[in-house]
Amino acid sequence: QVQLVESGGGLVQAGGSLRLSCAASGNIFSIHRMTMGWFRQAPGKERELVATITSSGSTNYADSVKGRFTISRDTSKYTVYLQMNSLKPEDTAVYLCNGRVAADYWGQGTQVTVSS
Repeated sequence: QVQLVESGGGLVQAGGSLRLSCAASGNIFSIHRMTMGWFRQAPGKERELVATITSSGSTNYADSVKGRFTISRDTSKYTVYLQMNSLKPEDTAVYLCNGRVAADYWGQGTQVTVSS
């Protein structure tokens, strides 16, 4: 079993920055093998992929965040980060951390609100 806990959300003005963190605990062997990702869900919309990072460090981004968001992982701290720059009001959503290795694990989510 793996537990994921997000932090770092909040209220920010358009053009500002936030850094989200996702701390993993539990089965360390599984955590090291996981592809980690950030998803987001805005009210009335479907959950969408924001970014992923594999155990080897390969990254993938949604077109809407390319060049503005950066995903990274610190294997020594079992933590994944999402650096979000040049935030826009349309980035407002609950951001959820995901870990995938044979099964999907989800955090509880953290609210990001970008005011115009």
